[in-house]
Amino acid sequence: MSDVEIPKRALFKSSEVCEIASVQPYVLRSWESEFPDLGVAKSSGGPRVYRRADVERVLRIKQLVFADGLTLAGVRRRIEEEAPDVLEEADEAPMTELLGRNARERLADVKKGLRGILELISSRPSQAQVSRVARVAAPAKRKNGARHAKPSARTSRKRRR
Repeated sequence: MSDVEIPKRALFKSSEVCEIASVQPYVLRSWESEFPDLGVAKSSGGPRVYRRADVERVLRIKQLVFADGLTLAGVRRRIEEEAPDVLEEADEAPMTELLGRNARERLADVKKGLRGILELISSRPSQAQVSRVARVAAPAKRKNGARHAKPSARTSRKRRR
């Protein structure tokens, strides 16, 4: 199975994965149900796409099932055994040093600050509300500068004619 050539692309459709691995679509779907992290949904309800690592994993599953004669449960155990071990305490020390001792406190402070900003944004009146309040508070001015001036005698005479 190592002689299978995988095209140099980042993502593959399920039909392409079936073609590369020479398996039927129903086989691939059953393997997806046994290995939920196999493949990535493009969007909710959209077609599943596969990364290059997923295609390599499908080829490994095929080899273990068809060549080695393992069941899917056996394949799952074998893949877990082959997976790199979780960081040991000695390996974890540099990571802790990198993050710093108070990483949780700093993250909590950032979270608190972001929530404060969200609160400010959501409690701020919208621009439409501000302009509506401004129009009600300040009466409109007339041409001559007076707010509530009566028409002058000249304008009343012109209207009569």
